[in-house]
Amino acid sequence: MKSPKPLSFVALKSVALATALVLSGSVFADALPPLVDSFDDATNNDLGLPRQLMTDSVAGGQSTATHSVDAGVVVVKGDITPARGQLGWASFVLPLDGQGQPQDADAYEGVLLKVKLNKGNLSVSVNSTEVTNFDFHASPVTVTNDGEFHEVKVPFDSLKRAWSEQTPLNAATVNAISIVAYGVQPESFNFVLDEVSFY
Repeated sequence: MKSPKPLSFVALKSVALATALVLSGSVFADALPPLVDSFDDATNNDLGLPRQLMTDSVAGGQSTATHSVDAGVVVVKGDITPARGQLGWASFVLPLDGQGQPQDADAYEGVLLKVKLNKGNLSVSVNSTEVTNFDFHASPVTVTNDGEFHEVKVPFDSLKRAWSEQTPLNAATVNAISIVAYGVQPESFNFVLDEVSFY
């Protein structure tokens, strides 16, 4: 029986590289798809992850919010009731990973919303695992209140942090997109989303 030929240096290098890629998950990692949520499912986004709705009640406010999905759109509505001297908010969160791990959106330029704003103020934030104080990169969403859906593009490089040092968003570390209704005084809000995606 012949003994096997020794592996060449190039072959050994290839095996080592392949092993490193497998261990790091790079070989099997799926690219982040552009479509995040088409609202075709009652509870989960297009990545198969449950949507989340949070309010400032976790920080002393009394804002309330509900959402309902029907016919491929989600209606989010409620009342902003901020704590004294604070901004009131209700955040509709679309996770990109079930464990909150960073996902690479570096291939994209920003977030695209198909949105109808019936009442209130709206912003979008792209949440990064590099941000640990919850001051995520965000931008106001300006939409005409005319009862129609509008396509709104929010470039990554237009996103700013509210109170922290202005650092650019690292799009390779995002783990959620949040659509946030907000106000500095008590007021109701109502918005409808048809689609959220990267572009």
